[in-house]
Amino acid sequence: MGQQPTIDADKAWHSVMARDKGADGQFVTGVMSTGIYCRPSCAARHPRRENVRFFADGAEARAAGLRSCLRCLPDEVTREARALDKALRMLAQAEEAPSLDSIAGAAGYSPHHFHRMFRRATGVTPAAYYRNLRAGRAEAALRDNGRITDAIYDAGYSGPGRFYAEAKGRLGMTPSAWRDGGRGETIRWSTAETRFGRMLVAATGKGICRLSFGEDEAALKARFPNAAIEPGGEAMAELVERTAAAVHAPERAHDLPLDVRGTAFQEAVWRELSRIPPGESLSYAALAARAGKPGAARAAGTACGANHVAVLIPCHRARRGDGSPGGYAYGLPIKESLLEAEKGVR
Repeated sequence: MGQQPTIDADKAWHSVMARDKGADGQFVTGVMSTGIYCRPSCAARHPRRENVRFFADGAEARAAGLRSCLRCLPDEVTREARALDKALRMLAQAEEAPSLDSIAGAAGYSPHHFHRMFRRATGVTPAAYYRNLRAGRAEAALRDNGRITDAIYDAGYSGPGRFYAEAKGRLGMTPSAWRDGGRGETIRWSTAETRFGRMLVAATGKGICRLSFGEDEAALKARFPNAAIEPGGEAMAELVERTAAAVHAPERAHDLPLDVRGTAFQEAVWRELSRIPPGESLSYAALAARAGKPGAARAAGTACGANHVAVLIPCHRARRGDGSPGGYAYGLPIKESLLEAEKGVR
C-alpha cells in the first residue's frame, strides 16, 4: 500500500464544523478529552478544537487508545462501503434484475436497511440503478450496431415498449438521436477562467455533459455534431460558478448534476475513480478489476479517456501499472496539480 495522504487539519476541522457527510470515510475525528472518535458528520455537540486530532481511519484511532462513537458508528462507513461495492458488482454482472432480498442478503443487511443505505449512497433505488445499467448497455449497442430493435433485445429488455418507457426520462433524447450524435438535443455552454486555464462547461437540460480545458465552441460542436449548440449566457452563471468551485477544490465531493453516459464497463470505471481517496491514484489494471473485468487494463484506460467531465469524474487519479502518471487529455502538469491540490499541498 502507498503512504496515507497527509490530512489537512484546517480542512478537516471545517468539514467537522459543517457536519459534511461527503467527508465521511476520508478520516475520523478523535476527541482526546473523551477518548471517542467520530465521523466528520456526527450530530453530537462539537468538541473544542484543542481537544481534537484527526486520524486516517478507525484502526489508527483505536491504536491511539480511542473508542468508536456509539451515536454515529464511524466504522460503519467502511462496512457500508464494502457492502455497496459488493452490491454494485452484483448488479453490474446480473443478466436479470436481482431481487432486493438477494442483494441485501449478499451485502449482509436487512432489505429495509440496505434499500435506505443504497439510496442514500447512490441517489436511486437498487431497481432504478439496475435499469440505468441496462439502459447503458442498450445505448452502447445503439452506438455500435445502429439497429435499434437488436440493441434493445441484446440489452435484456422484453421488448421495445419497455425500453422506450424507461429511456424517455433518462436519455433526454430519443434512442435514434442518441446514436446519431445528439440530433434534436440542445446543449448550452459557457467558459470561466480557472488556475488550470480556461474551463468550458456545457450542459443539457439534465446536467453537465462536458467539462474541459482549452476547448472552444468549435470543439464542442465536433463532439456533438448533430446537437443544437447555444451560448449559455446568464442562465448558466450559477452552474459555471459551482463548477469552478468544484474544480478549485477537487478533494471535496460535489453535487453537480451530470448528463454523461457510457457503456456499463465505462460507467463502472467512472464510479471506481470517484471512490479513490483524494490525492491517491490507482492503476488501470486495478481499476479494471474493481469494475468487474480483471485483465482489461487497456479498456479501463480507454474508459478514462472517454470521460467527458474532467475533475468531476476524477480520471486524473488513474495511472499506469509501473507507477508512472500515464496520459491526461489536458496535459500532465494539470494532472499533477490536481493531485497536489487534493493532498492539500496547494
